Amino acid sequence: MRRTGSKRRVGGIVLFDAPAEPGPPRVAVTAGRPVGKAVDRNRAKRRMREAIARAPIRHGRAYVLVATPAVLDAAFQDLVGWVRSAVEVEDDR
Repeated sequence: MRRTGSKRRVGGIVLFDAPAEPGPPRVAVTAGRPVGKAVDRNRAKRRMREAIARAPIRHGRAYVLVATPAVLDAAFQDLVGWVRSAVEVEDDR
């Protein structure tokens, strides 16, 4: 994905995207140890999954969302805005 796709950082998330097989979009969500303990990482991933569900993502694409510690403290509407902004930049290409 890193060789054929692109990477963007918006707010407290990093979004990788690349072309994928035709069909529904593929989405992966990850939060590493810098985010916090397991409870915090799981909370960050749940918040990002819900944010991506509210964003307009395209079919035929693969997305990987990476959390930073800012995801835990951000207002949910800010998180949704970050995801939308990252995906919209991808749509403009």
